Amino acid sequence: MTVEKESTRTAAVVVQQSSRTAGRVLLSGGTVVALILLVLFFFLMRPDSFLSFVNVRNILYQVSILAIIAGAQTIVMVVGDFDLSVGATSSLAGSVAAALMLDEHSVGVAILAGLAVGLAVGLVNGVLIAYLNLSAFVATLATMTSVIGLAYLVTAGTTLFGMPPEFTQLGQGRLLTIPMPVYFAIAISLVIWAMLRFTTVGRRWHAIGGNVEVARLSGVNVRFARLLAFTLAGFVSAIGGILLAARLGSASAEQGGDNMMFSVAAVFLGMTVIRSGAANLGGTMIGVAIIGVMSNGLNILGVNAYVQQVVTGLIIIAAVTLSSLKTRER
Repeated sequence: MTVEKESTRTAAVVVQQSSRTAGRVLLSGGTVVALILLVLFFFLMRPDSFLSFVNVRNILYQVSILAIIAGAQTIVMVVGDFDLSVGATSSLAGSVAAALMLDEHSVGVAILAGLAVGLAVGLVNGVLIAYLNLSAFVATLATMTSVIGLAYLVTAGTTLFGMPPEFTQLGQGRLLTIPMPVYFAIAISLVIWAMLRFTTVGRRWHAIGGNVEVARLSGVNVRFARLLAFTLAGFVSAIGGILLAARLGSASAEQGGDNMMFSVAAVFLGMTVIRSGAANLGGTMIGVAIIGVMSNGLNILGVNAYVQQVVTGLIIIAAVTLSSLKTRER
């Protein structure tokens, strides 16, 4: 009788350990598995077009701007914050650049002005959060609202058209049949990845995101590091907004607004890729790929745009849930 009880107890322990292992595998690889399943599903639904070179190129083109904005979001989320203003900042930067070009300023001056706008918005966010101790949610929500208002003032509530061809070439031109924004997205992502992985400031950002108090006691200037993170995020967001204006050949006050929501979803999805459950650029790019594949596949299947919004919301919920489970496991 004792032997039977011991055998039953041992079997229960084995089952429990197996379930925990399966759970860890699901949490650690769930995002990658989701991407593979999405690709397989849409390929089976439309094998003639989904994995064609032209469609893969279209997916890369569609997600190139989101990849840049998500890279900006990753920077601040590595520090343990988040930025609700990245989409609005991109819209304002693109609007300022377009307005200056329509006012007969040179393309170079217009682009520099747009980048300066992104730096300024990021700097304001950094000061509010790092030095005035406002919560990231309140501060970036306030700046998002103000920046959208400024974008409406710059565009006079209209859509700006008629930018010079040398500007639109940045967003519509191709090199070896690949659209230029794809190259920009790859280059910017590599720079951010290298900064987060190999530089002193990147290690400090990771330390702050892991434990602010420990980072401070270790001699890290937490305030300046957070200020730098938000400033850089504003700058990168401005690059995305300027490229978006070049790609569309137009600029408006809210044309980059959706990228804020998608960038947060991409970063949360990416948090499930590594064991620590922290924000990381590689995982973010996988999250961007999931969003791009889903959107493209649903478009190919002719799914209603409103249904796509519902699916996007469900993906965000799933991303946040997986990220929370990952953090709880850690």
